[in-house]
Amino acid sequence: MTPAKRLFDLVFSVILSVLLAPLILGVAVAIALRDGRPILHFSERMRTPDQAFLLVKFRTMRPDPADRGVSGADKAARVTPTGRYLRRTRLDELPQLFNVMKGDISFVGPRPPLREYVERFPETYAKVLRARPGITGLASARYHEHEERLLARSRSAGETDAIYCRSCIPRKARLDLIYLEHRNLCLDLVLIFDTLAKPFR
Repeated sequence: MTPAKRLFDLVFSVILSVLLAPLILGVAVAIALRDGRPILHFSERMRTPDQAFLLVKFRTMRPDPADRGVSGADKAARVTPTGRYLRRTRLDELPQLFNVMKGDISFVGPRPPLREYVERFPETYAKVLRARPGITGLASARYHEHEERLLARSRSAGETDAIYCRSCIPRKARLDLIYLEHRNLCLDLVLIFDTLAKPFR
């Protein structure tokens, strides 16, 4: 990550955290009143092929100590009504502003993967994680909805994993590598505003 990009992330995340503080507080209160605690969900993700961090989101599902892997239709019954709205509007990702402040992730980059997929596909993620992971990115902007449709077909954790590994990881990696080849501040701004505009379309 260049110093200029890190400075942009730091300044922009601080400004957004201040401006969106009432919204962040309101979402937290809504979850506490409607779904109870915990309000936040922490997930181990990989910043580099050998460096992990805790990604923070608003909780959208009922807790399950045995939970692992990506979310597919096999987990749909655990998503709360509040969580469905937060996922649709991507408000569940607001707490990741604090991950950006810490430097765990950037605003734009590959989505940070789970450790198990980095260990199973080391060559792929050795290339993808040359960039700091981000809240959004080219793969998120262009493939997220299609990925959701694919995973919505699954009926078990094993089927979700198979679809994700067979169809999602290779396609997202190709888009992430295209981003790596062409990344610049202009492209980052386009992807940020595209992501912000999606819930209103």
